[in-house]
Amino acid sequence: MPTPFRAAFLSLGAAALLAQPPQAMAQAASSVEAFYKGRNIDLIVGYPPGGSNDLYARIVARHFSKYIPGNPTLVFRNMPGAGSIVAANYMYNIAPKDGSALALVSPTSPLDEKLGAVGAKYDSGKFTWIGRMASSSNVTFFSRNSPIQTAEDMFTKESRLAATGAGSTVVVFPTVMNNVLGTRFKLIMGYKGSGEAMLALSRGETDGHSTSLDALNAEHPEWIKDGTMRILVQYGLERHPLLPDVPTCIELAKTEEQKQILRIVMSSVEVGKMLFSAPGVPADRLTALRRGFDEMVKDPEFVADVEKARMDISPMRGEALQTFVQDIANMTPDMLEKVKAIYPQGG
Repeated sequence: MPTPFRAAFLSLGAAALLAQPPQAMAQAASSVEAFYKGRNIDLIVGYPPGGSNDLYARIVARHFSKYIPGNPTLVFRNMPGAGSIVAANYMYNIAPKDGSALALVSPTSPLDEKLGAVGAKYDSGKFTWIGRMASSSNVTFFSRNSPIQTAEDMFTKESRLAATGAGSTVVVFPTVMNNVLGTRFKLIMGYKGSGEAMLALSRGETDGHSTSLDALNAEHPEWIKDGTMRILVQYGLERHPLLPDVPTCIELAKTEEQKQILRIVMSSVEVGKMLFSAPGVPADRLTALRRGFDEMVKDPEFVADVEKARMDISPMRGEALQTFVQDIANMTPDMLEKVKAIYPQGG
């Protein structure tokens, strides 16, 4: 999302806070503190243990409480399944709508729902989005012992990629590459997470893997440094600062229509590693959660924990994230049909 666009939402959020009378602000804070004091907040993660999403959520669980009035305890719960659709359905249909449940799911969840993913029983635009810790740059990389050594090889030679659930970016991005650009990735499904998939790759069971750059850096930072693996394409709207010489999938497109379709799919990178709550959270609690989140991502201890895990921080405020998700929901019917035609079925 362009910087001026983000800045506008930052200004709107600050103006809304300043417009409240001091007495009203004090009453709201007191009410929120009374609700959260001595309470547990469930932190639902739509992934198995391990991997960058799980790591981000565990770091949040350690730090967020001190920035929420009443200092509730965050209780961590992994809820994997169907590329995070199980967790998203839980948050929409079962989780309490009082601000006592938070979640981190696949960044493709809003797009999955818009495209009619099998099993998706939620409306992303109605979730209450709290904020984003970081964007979600993904990469596809190959072993130096595989037949795939250049970007051109991805189009001319079949390669085996270790893959996980149908709705995860691990599957979505390579499949979109196959369907839009004509790469020849063969996805070997069934691995429980990127950690297990990378273990399979190290054993020579597959030629490569597609996952987040954070997950790769967290699990095997040495692979890129020593040349064990080669990153040949990255998924995002722009090149990641750590990968200035690796093309984005958009740059590999041959036509303007291909670029348009890929930009929409890559919008999930901007949704990134985020937190949201169920629909209908009371306004005072939502404001408290969002402003507490904003403080947490600036906390030097939080930042140090993220950096220690070799992961990024590129925050987005909840108001801007809410609008970004709504923009995905407002996709034109013509473009929706084009994206549906190339998006993985069932995910």
